[in-house]
Amino acid sequence: MRISVVICSHSSARWHDLLAALDSVHSQRVPVLETIVVVDHNEALLERVRQMGNTVVAVSNAEQPGLSGARNSGISVAKGDVVAVMDDDAFAQPDWLEQLTAPYANPSVVGVGGAVEPLWARGRPHWFPGEFDWVVGCGYIGLPTITGPIRNFIGANMSFRRSVFESIGGFYSGLGRVAGVPLGCEETELCIRVREEWPDKTLLYEPGARVLHRVPESRASWAYFRARCYAEGRSKAVVTQLTGAGVGLASERTYAGRVLPRAAACAIADALIRREGAEVARALAIVAGLLLTGVGYAAGISLRLIQRTRDVSRLWIRSGPASPSTT
Repeated sequence: MRISVVICSHSSARWHDLLAALDSVHSQRVPVLETIVVVDHNEALLERVRQMGNTVVAVSNAEQPGLSGARNSGISVAKGDVVAVMDDDAFAQPDWLEQLTAPYANPSVVGVGGAVEPLWARGRPHWFPGEFDWVVGCGYIGLPTITGPIRNFIGANMSFRRSVFESIGGFYSGLGRVAGVPLGCEETELCIRVREEWPDKTLLYEPGARVLHRVPESRASWAYFRARCYAEGRSKAVVTQLTGAGVGLASERTYAGRVLPRAAACAIADALIRREGAEVARALAIVAGLLLTGVGYAAGISLRLIQRTRDVSRLWIRSGPASPSTT
């Protein structure tokens, strides 16, 4: 099976991370057809990547700035039967592609995603709950622990048959991170679209396909946690507008209704038993994260409704009020 790997990068400050990511891809037990590095509107970085020669395919983001457009630009030139996507600040285990692509032997599998494990620059903060590791782009407590179907993948470690993109298009440009703005959910929207197009096909989670994701000190702060939770809520609001709340929030209902309350209760119980402030802080972070995400979602829905009202008003003003019907 021919495999194309797409890695997107936008900042020269992460050059050494990008080199580590590329080295991990080129060290795979399963060889790749091509490694495509997409540079998101940074000419200096693009030229630097081009100077690496034929070890990579250097591509510029041909769409609007942001991770979704960059991924689409890389996918558009990919020649592999399977297109795997990884972040520039992640690096793969040697058997990553072997584990990630083996399920494609089953023709009903159209996409496979793997585990993303955090690599904290200075260790996990004592208050940072594992249930919220999605804040830093990693797998979290609540995800499946065994191989099986899943609604959507984590963006730092996912793959699809190239025919999927040829049939339904790429990532929605209204979602996804843009430079330092911590938006997301573009993977969720795409995976929902795949399932709607092929309800009899499978998106498979394979935890044995592992990548490690660097978490810089700046993302281990309360300020980033707060901003990311709020932005996730805003992004979820866009997803539900595109897909409907039923499927757009299906996994989130279980997560918010079961996983988080249980985690908060355990943290409070541990705090009472051990009398450790870290457990109290972790419980408070769980509650705050849930509330902030909910506030972001409500704000996103409100903004969409306001915009829709404005659009209708402009249309009414241009066309004028409807003429009264005559009998």
